Amino acid sequence: MTVAIAGVAESDLGVTGKPILALQAQAVTRALADAGLALRDVDGLATAGASRFSAAQVAEYLGIAPAWTDSTFAGGSAFEMYVARAVQAIEAGQCSTVLISYGSNQRSAGSRSLGGATETHTPQAQFETPYAPLYPISYYAMAAQRYLHNCGAKREDLAEVAVAARDWALLNPRAHRYGAGPLTVDEVLAAPMVSSPLGTADCCLVTDGGGAIVLTSLERARDLPRPPVVVLGYGESTTHDGMAAAGDLLRPGSYDSGRRAFGMARLTPADVDVAQIYDSFTITVLLTLEGLGFCGPGEAAAFVSGGRTAPGGGFPLNTSGGGLSYNHPGMFGLLLLVEAARQLRGECGERQVPDAEVALAHGTGGIFSTHATVLLGADR
Repeated sequence: MTVAIAGVAESDLGVTGKPILALQAQAVTRALADAGLALRDVDGLATAGASRFSAAQVAEYLGIAPAWTDSTFAGGSAFEMYVARAVQAIEAGQCSTVLISYGSNQRSAGSRSLGGATETHTPQAQFETPYAPLYPISYYAMAAQRYLHNCGAKREDLAEVAVAARDWALLNPRAHRYGAGPLTVDEVLAAPMVSSPLGTADCCLVTDGGGAIVLTSLERARDLPRPPVVVLGYGESTTHDGMAAAGDLLRPGSYDSGRRAFGMARLTPADVDVAQIYDSFTITVLLTLEGLGFCGPGEAAAFVSGGRTAPGGGFPLNTSGGGLSYNHPGMFGLLLLVEAARQLRGECGERQVPDAEVALAHGTGGIFSTHATVLLGADR
């Protein structure tokens, strides 16, 4: 059985003042309306962010009793993982309509903590806490410093990622930085340093927000209002928890998750028309591009140069503006899927990638700890 995304939506974004469950409910009802379905049609639920018992709590709040749930906590990659689990559950006949949802009020709450996160109490903390790292930026900064040293790249190369993200956000009325004006490389370099070599402009936003997507069989989705977006392939990889246990800072799990997803879909990186790659920090994008095979190891700095990933460039990347300039409500993986689906449905207005047939969404969780890749296709 082939499975497709039938509906997508965001909740309110930015600074909302709304509770987490209210943001979840907003996204859910909007996504179901987009799909032409109702809560009574939902018999599968995958969600994170509300609490350690996210699925039970969200199901109770929505007034549903799903036959299948998943609330795996894997950071920003969890939602790409949920797509895989949802496809498997629908194919196995455990359920017929799966809702994947997320919500966070980090900006309004004035906190970057995630429900259920206990990173400071894990066994490897004894090796890291004495150095007082800032979680998670110090760990990403360590990878960035290693990348610049090993590959001969410069901070200007990291800045290209942030500049391109801002250019896309200027085309997206929902983006937090919409109307803020373009960003330059010099401005990225001049931004306050947080953890060398990453400054504030290398870091994702902190916002409220959430999203939801609805999956069902392709056959059923074809009878619903929106053009179906077909799940072509998926793959994941979990490599470590703490940075002290990471095998190679420059070889993230995207090497394996991407290989598995492309293998399942019987596609190659050259077949991807538009990519949505988790951009918690600028270095996250460079290392993920290499891991997914869009360029070779050490080549990502050159790959993104000259505005290649910006509007009008040869490789449309993070067309919503990404976590750097669109929104980043704690975990961004679900909003990557929302934008990928909209691009394949041709609904993105000024930022629409012409004739997009294949989209990639890749989530990263923790400190390069978990990775999940999903390939989606237009139903043409």
